[in-house]
Amino acid sequence: MIHDLAITNGLAILENGGKHIDIAVDNGVITQLGRQFNARKVIDATGLIVSPGMVDAHVHLTGIGGGLRDNFEGYQTGTSAGAKGGVTTLIEMPMNQLPATINGRTLLQKYNAGQNNLKVDVASLGGIVPGNLNGEIQEMNCQGVCGYFIATCGHRCMKADFTNSDDHTLLEAMKQVKKTGKVLTIHAENEAITQMLAERSEASGQLSMADFVASRPVFAEVEEIRRVLSMAKETGCRISITHVSSIEGVDEITKAKADGIDVTCEVCVHYLYFSKEEADRIGPLLKCAPPIREKRQQTGLWQRLRDGKIDYVASDHSTCPPRLKAVKNVFQAWGGVAGLQNNVDIMFDEAVQKRKMTLKQFARLVASNPADRFGLSKKGRISVGKDADFVLIKPNTSYILKADQLEYRNKISPYVGRSIGAKITQTILRGRTVYSEQGGVTTAFQGQFVKKFNQNHHNWTFKQLCDKRDTIFGQSKQ
Repeated sequence: MIHDLAITNGLAILENGGKHIDIAVDNGVITQLGRQFNARKVIDATGLIVSPGMVDAHVHLTGIGGGLRDNFEGYQTGTSAGAKGGVTTLIEMPMNQLPATINGRTLLQKYNAGQNNLKVDVASLGGIVPGNLNGEIQEMNCQGVCGYFIATCGHRCMKADFTNSDDHTLLEAMKQVKKTGKVLTIHAENEAITQMLAERSEASGQLSMADFVASRPVFAEVEEIRRVLSMAKETGCRISITHVSSIEGVDEITKAKADGIDVTCEVCVHYLYFSKEEADRIGPLLKCAPPIREKRQQTGLWQRLRDGKIDYVASDHSTCPPRLKAVKNVFQAWGGVAGLQNNVDIMFDEAVQKRKMTLKQFARLVASNPADRFGLSKKGRISVGKDADFVLIKPNTSYILKADQLEYRNKISPYVGRSIGAKITQTILRGRTVYSEQGGVTTAFQGQFVKKFNQNHHNWTFKQLCDKRDTIFGQSKQ
C-alpha cells in the first residue's frame, strides 16, 4: 500500500511513552504505526520528538467585532501563532468577541467569521452570563460547543458584553450544563474581595504589579473554588477550574476529586515560568488574573503537576494593542498574557529537559488530557484512527525569542528576550504541514471548527433548535 504521508525515524510519543516508530497517514488520519512504509510524501524526523499536536484549552481570540476590538487578536493571526507554536487545536473562549458568544445566534456568527480564516482547528466554548438561562445553553449545545465558560471574577477593564455571574446564575447554569453532558469551565475568584482590595490600592496610589498581585490574594481564589466545588457536588455538573494559580487551590480540587466530584483543573504556562519576584521588572505584560504568584507557589505547582494533581496546561492567551499595556496604573492595564506561540517549546524545555518529566506525561498534559476532557475524540494522541496532528520538536536547541518572530497581531509578549531550549521545527494538521522552520506558516487556511454534538442536533437549523430546545432539555426559568 502507498500511503499519503509517512513520518519516519522520529521518537514518537505514544500512549505508553516514547518509541522510535514510523507513522503512516491517509486522508488526514493516522492509519498505521510500524516501519518502512511506502508513501507519496515522507518526512524524515531523525533527531526529533514527534508529539501529538497541542490542544490548548484556553485561548482568547477576537474573531468578530469592531471598534475597540479591531486591533486585537483575530482568527488569522491567532491560529497562525498556534501553527508556529505546535498547537493544532485550540479551544476558544467566548468573551473577547463583540458580541460575546452567549447564545446560538452569536455562536453561528462566530462560525461564519472563522470560515476560511483558520490555520489550525478551533473548538468553541459557550459563554454563560446573568440573563442567558432561558434556553441559550441548550442552543449552543445544539450548535456544537465542546463546553461552557462562566466567570465569577474578571478584569474591570473588560467591556461589559460579558459580565461576571452571581451564585444564583452559577448554580442554575450548572443544572442546565449537566443536562448537556458537557463541561463547565470556571474562572474562580471572589469578586467582592478582589474588587474591594483593588479599589483601596488605587485610592492609596499603590499602582504597581506587586500591588495588583496583593489585590488578588490566594484566599480569594481558594474561597471561590470551595464554593464552586460545593455547587458541583450538589448538581452533579462536570466542571473544570481554569488557570489555577495556587497550591492551595490545587489541593482543594484534589480533595474534591477524592470525594467523587467530577472536576479537573488547568495551570497556565506563565504560572510555571514567571514569579511575582520579577513581576515589577516586567510590568503589565505579566498582568493576568489570577495573578503571577511567589516563587514558592511556582515550585509547589510544578510538584503537583509532576504528581498528576493538575490535569492539563494551557496558555490563557489574551493579547492586546501595546497601548493598553503601556500604562503607569497597572489596574487600568489590559489583563492577559500573550503565550499561545510558546506553550510547547517552553513546556518541553522546562518540564522534560530541565525537570526530567517523562514524554508520556508531557503529551498527556499538552494534548490527550484536554482532548479527553472536552470530548475531542479525534484529537490528542498518536494512535490509529486519530487525526494526524503532530508537532515535531528539536530538543536541546536554544534560541532567543524575538518580537519579530511572533505571529500575533500585536508583537508583544513577556517571553520576548527569553532563551528557550527547544525548537518547533514542524507542525502538521490532519496530515498537512501548517508550519515548518524552513517555509514558515502556511498561507492556506486548512483549519476548521471542531464541533461536538449530541442527541443528533447537528442536522437542525437555528429555527428548529429554538423551537425544540425546551422539550428536549426542559427549560429552567430564573
